[in-house]
Order: sequence, then C-alpha cells, then structure tokens
Amino acid sequence: MARCFASDNFAPVHPKVMQAILAANHDHAMAYGGDEYTRRARQAFSDLFEREVGCHFVFNGTAANVLSLMPFQKSYGAVLCSDVSHIANDESTAPERLLGMRLIRLPSRDGKIDAAAVAGVLAHDHGVHWAKPVALSITQPTELGTVYSLAELRALAEVAHAHGLGVHMDGARLGCALASLSTSAREMVAESGIDVLSFGGTKQGMMFGEAVIVLTSGLGAEFPYWQKNAMQLASKMRFIAAQFLALLEGDLWLDLARHGNAMAQQLKRAVEPLPFVGIEYPVQSNAVFVRLPKEMIEPLSRESFFWPWDPAIGLVRWMCAFDSESQDIDRFAASLRRLGGA
Repeated sequence: MARCFASDNFAPVHPKVMQAILAANHDHAMAYGGDEYTRRARQAFSDLFEREVGCHFVFNGTAANVLSLMPFQKSYGAVLCSDVSHIANDESTAPERLLGMRLIRLPSRDGKIDAAAVAGVLAHDHGVHWAKPVALSITQPTELGTVYSLAELRALAEVAHAHGLGVHMDGARLGCALASLSTSAREMVAESGIDVLSFGGTKQGMMFGEAVIVLTSGLGAEFPYWQKNAMQLASKMRFIAAQFLALLEGDLWLDLARHGNAMAQQLKRAVEPLPFVGIEYPVQSNAVFVRLPKEMIEPLSRESFFWPWDPAIGLVRWMCAFDSESQDIDRFAASLRRLGGA
C-alpha cells in the first residue's frame, strides 16, 4: 500500500526502532520486566521528565488510557472528558467495563475543554444521586489536532485538583504537542499538574507498545496488579522497552513529531487555496481536518485512502506521519485539484 494520509498508525516501524528490536533478540533475559532493557527504559523516562516517575509498559493505547485511570477508580465514580476524546469514542466500552465508571462527555471547542466548563460541571453536585467525578482526562494533542497551551493545561489541572479529582493525559501523540509549543515534557506534563500520562509509542514510530507514566508519588503502587488483571503484563517486556529506548535516545521521537507537524503544515498550504476546500480546525500538530464537497470524498479516497470524519457534512481527516514526504503531498494535492476541476 502506498503512503497515504489515513492515519499515523498506517506508518511502518522506524528503522532505528526495528534495529533496537533485533538487537534485543539474543540470549535470555529476565521475564515480566526484570530485564536490563526495561530498567534502562524506565530510567530514560525519569530522565525525560527530570524527576523520578513510575513507568509501566502495556501493549496498546486503550489499555494505557484505561489503566492510567485505575488509580482514581471508584465503583460510583465518573471521568470527565472531552466529547471528542478517544476514551469516549474510540475505545468501545473498555473504559466503562474495566473501570466500572461513567464517562461524562464535556462539550469541546476545537477539541478542547476549558477550566470554566469543568468547574461548571463540578458545581452542579447532585450528591449520592449521580456518578461522582473522580478524574479528568485531557488529550494532548486533541483528537482534532489542536494543542492545549501550558496555561490551559495548568488551569484545567488546578480546577480538577481543587475538587479532589485526579488528572490524566492521553499523550498518544505527545511529541507533536511538544514540537508545536517548543517546550519540554517536564514543562508540559510534570509541571502542569498531570498525575498520570499515557505516553504513546505506536503512533510515534514503534511497532507496538505504550507507556503509563505515573508522576504523582503513590498513585501507582498497585499498578502491577491492575496490569496483570487487565492482561497487559508482557512476559518478554524487553521488546517493548527496547523500542522506547530507541525512541527516546537523542530525542528521536521529537524529531519524528516535528517532521509530522511540518508535513501537516505543508499539506495545509497545498490545499488551502482551493475554493472547494475549507480548513475546519487550526492545524497545530500532524492532523489536517477539512470540509470537501461530499461527492469528492469517495473518489479521492480511492486514489489515496483516508477515512471521512463526519460524512454528513463532508468533514475528513488527513494525518501525516514520520515517513510522510513532500512528493506524497504534491501527488495528493494534484488528485484533489483534478477531481475538483481546479
């Protein structure tokens, strides 16, 4: 399949990550995280955030998000999240089934929720008659490709903590957010009041694997039990850890994110002048959302595959990845112009 703009999940494994897997594939090593690769990878995450953090590796993003919320789990609890968040729309019933909690979807603007909206929900306390909010989940970047500023993140965390809620960040594409704001993981995550982070691997160049990073001391004491109970404890964990070591070394993950973001900007510039294309949301990471004439969506996707986001209004999503190239954009834009008669 040729490179396309359907999803960064379509991209291959970065060569340095693949080399790391092969390099780890020799001799025997302790199972279940007792190996040297896992020890080094955990230390690499502490170095990244410039503080001691808890670090646990799981297989996929849904597991990372669900297990990240386990420290706040209450049988009568609820998680506040954006109405376009991944946990609310793309993880089936896994959050509700495994956490046993309700998801309360908050209206978003350009994918973001704001502190005032969170405060407003928390002000309407219905006592024991409603699900008690115990956590706030923030996606950075959002599912619409927009990026919270540091001030926005800190305001959200401040409101949540003032009401006793824990704060989770879904960072499946965290590198794209850091690259967008030219800031550090310490500033965006550790110093913005995030208690637990889902750190993406798959969308950022790995074959498989995500990390759950516990930043608030004491919250992850029982994580190994939650991990085993959720069938996410890898016996040969060194093959996940080795990938993260490659991704973090020399800030490779940030280089890949910068490239994806740059390609999204180039794609935006290529299609924005066309009279039948409308840019729907600010392009701040590696995603470009546009409105197209509905009759163009299917023929264009046959030439270069992508999924419609909301076909009823002609809204589509185009995602760039670490391996996207200028020639891919030129070819795609040419198809778009031809089909649109421009």
